[in-house]
Amino acid sequence: MSDDLKERLAGLAEAVSLRRDQAAFAELFDYFAPRLKSYLQRLGMESFQAEEMVQEVMIVLWHKAGLFDPTKSSLATWLFRVARNRRIDALRRDKSALLDPDDPALQPSQPEAADDIVEAEERDERVRKAMLDLPEEQAILVRQAFFLGKSHSQIADDTGLPLGTVKSRIRLAFSRLRRSLENDDGDMTMH
Repeated sequence: MSDDLKERLAGLAEAVSLRRDQAAFAELFDYFAPRLKSYLQRLGMESFQAEEMVQEVMIVLWHKAGLFDPTKSSLATWLFRVARNRRIDALRRDKSALLDPDDPALQPSQPEAADDIVEAEERDERVRKAMLDLPEEQAILVRQAFFLGKSHSQIADDTGLPLGTVKSRIRLAFSRLRRSLENDDGDMTMH
């Protein structure tokens, strides 16, 4: 891709970001949609799935063009990364198609022992209490990641936060939770 084309595409993305320029968006869509579809099909997606994924990627461009930084990558690199991440997220959500019903891991397990159930409930209660001590911005991200099963990139998309911020807040939250739970374990052994 020539430097002139990269600059033109970056300028169109800026027009979408700043002015919601529909003509600029249409030009970007016409340029990238077939390329993204072809890329996703090479990664193994069916044609209709690839088309739906391209729609999602272009919606991200429409809503989040302001997150694109031409000093860090080309618009093509940014959009193809969004497409790749969306495909990975879709594969994670669709693991059911890959499951073998005869897999021993999917067979019912023996009933849990009563003391194990009590321990698990106590542990869950300690985690809930420790979550209350987290700053709200960290607690929200932990809930999305672990109780709703969202990926870091999905959380970043949903919240509008940079991916690095999402990751560092979750990492900080884990560190706090670990300390809180370790202190709680120490308190319990003293009783």
